[in-house]
Amino acid sequence: MSVGMPGPPAPALAADQQQAPAKIRRAVYAGGVGNFVEQFDYGLYGYMAPMLASSFFPGGNSAATVMSTYAVLAVACVFRPLGGTLVGRWGDRVGRKKALLWTIVMMGVSTALIGALPTYQQVGFLAPLLLVLIRTFQGMISGGEYVGAVAFIMEWAKPHQRTYYTSYASNSCFLGILGGAGVAALVSTAFEQPVLESWGWRIPFLAVLPLSLLGLWLRSRIEETPEFMRETEGGTNIVKAPVREALREQWRPILVFCGASIMLAILSYTWVTYYPEYLTSNVGLTRSQALLSNLISVAVLMPLLPLAGKLSDRIGRKPMLIIGALACIFLVPLAFAIGEQGSFTAAVGSQLVYIVPEFFLTGIVTTCSAELFATRTRFSASAIAYNSSFSIFMGVTPFIAALLVDGFGTIYAVWAYLAAAAVLALVVVTVFMKETYRSELGANKFA
Repeated sequence: MSVGMPGPPAPALAADQQQAPAKIRRAVYAGGVGNFVEQFDYGLYGYMAPMLASSFFPGGNSAATVMSTYAVLAVACVFRPLGGTLVGRWGDRVGRKKALLWTIVMMGVSTALIGALPTYQQVGFLAPLLLVLIRTFQGMISGGEYVGAVAFIMEWAKPHQRTYYTSYASNSCFLGILGGAGVAALVSTAFEQPVLESWGWRIPFLAVLPLSLLGLWLRSRIEETPEFMRETEGGTNIVKAPVREALREQWRPILVFCGASIMLAILSYTWVTYYPEYLTSNVGLTRSQALLSNLISVAVLMPLLPLAGKLSDRIGRKPMLIIGALACIFLVPLAFAIGEQGSFTAAVGSQLVYIVPEFFLTGIVTTCSAELFATRTRFSASAIAYNSSFSIFMGVTPFIAALLVDGFGTIYAVWAYLAAAAVLALVVVTVFMKETYRSELGANKFA
């Protein structure tokens, strides 16, 4: 495959970006805050799964009730492609900013509603039904939030520094997960177990509402992206049916992204959502130890992601993805073996090994979710691609991981699941993917 040579950016766009670094920073903050809210909720839901299980499902087999909680997460993610497609269509027609203003408000409200739901002991089976409905709505909204935020940041980014800037979108996700882990650990430490299971778990969910209002304020202060304004100047190039056009003209990059991104979804959400529960239930660490070990590894990865972004902007997307896939195959089982030693130090060490493939994959997959697609249908195409692969596997992975460990009795069954996705990614990236790191942002890379 040939590597596209850099195309000259529109003079007005280049000048605007060179003269207004403060605007780019505001765009990063505005785009990232929604990712933070989304992943704060997602991480919190995963970390608090045992408490949620006892509140919303009938008692009995503890493993079954926790898996039921993960199943709710999986069901919600199944609806992300539908929601992402609807939000993406809106974002391509009326602009990134307007779509993202609505998504952050609706995410905050739906997360806060979880904290106000009645329990199974109070209303019976109505409790899990309400939980499923709210998570489903939230999943639909989240399906457009992340890809829209990434497109927003990338369309503000300086040419040939796209992954560096979008690495902060990835960091906002990890910061949200870090916040979810920290709050979960704080609440778990501050309250006795009966209080935590009774009402203490509600506090972090309710706290998301003011966070979303802060995000609304940040997004209201930034203009529409220069790239979108240039592409739709005068309203003459706005696509009437962006979803249909994306499916007709960009189906190849959609399939390429799907094949390349599944491994990262499995890698990341085994780590941040399931692994702390595994360390607690199967290895013997206390819940606070498991959460703290996870928090440390996330904190170590975050400052490394901008460095990974700079490396990718220099050597390309494909080499990073290939190295990351190989690391999934060969380093993850080593990480699991270290964690099986059963100490807090071993838990930290295992996750420090685990973040090596995260370093090579996280920001690059984020960049590809926008960079593979043309500007006029970027929101719609990236929503279809991201939610048809990453989001679905993000949602089902904690449930599948718990099912695999329960069925096979070993964490290495999860590694086999990840390795299969990594082999698929290696084939897709090496054979079908075109290099995009020096291509013009607005063009269809597979035309």
